[in-house]
Amino acid sequence: MADNEKVAIVTGAARGIGLEIARELLGMGMTVVAVDLREDLLAKLPAATNAPADKLDTRTLDVTDSAGFTALVDEVAEKHGRLDVLVNNAGITRDGLLLRMEDADWELVLKVNLTSAFLGTRAAARHMIRQRSGSIINLSSYSGLEGNRGQANYASSKAGLLGLTKTTAKELARKGVRCNAVAPGFIQTEMTDVLPQQAKDMALAQIPLKRFGQPADVAKAVAFLASDASNYITGQCISVDGGMHT
Repeated sequence: MADNEKVAIVTGAARGIGLEIARELLGMGMTVVAVDLREDLLAKLPAATNAPADKLDTRTLDVTDSAGFTALVDEVAEKHGRLDVLVNNAGITRDGLLLRMEDADWELVLKVNLTSAFLGTRAAARHMIRQRSGSIINLSSYSGLEGNRGQANYASSKAGLLGLTKTTAKELARKGVRCNAVAPGFIQTEMTDVLPQQAKDMALAQIPLKRFGQPADVAKAVAFLASDASNYITGQCISVDGGMHT
């Protein structure tokens, strides 16, 4: 199927990397269902993406709600007659040193970052298997590849996404469904803008390309994995980090 005929769901799409992914897929001509918990931010997406009304669909959803996520995926597939791309981008941080981390902060980050991707993948895979095609893309992180001080919960959730990606790829390949991951490094977003300057300087010193990434850098990698150009790629992780992980 041509990329401009595809239907995609993007979670965490109201801002930052998710917004840029939605914009990139819309630019390819895809119909994009932008999902987020923030209804107020979703309301701004038509203007932010300049998308045709028939190409952008915004939905408010708590991605940790199993029944709700499944219902949304089923509704999208029924409405559009197909589902071609799922981008599991929704994620949060609750940073803290391991010995001081509260149980609630551990559990919430794992639930939002990892469990939600499982829920979405399980729901979407049923439709993709029936049409014998589809691409699932999980947003991991440099922290999931290397670990990171103060991010035991976040790094674990992002490492878990890599295991989910590889397992999904192996289980669904014979059905024509692919699953890959993208692992961003230090990307300039609202989430990173609040970091102390010292932390930013330390991060920059670790990047061989000597610059921070932009949401568009990540979105282009996601778009490639969502497109027909990557039809023979599955079970892989693309690092978008300026050379930090080699």
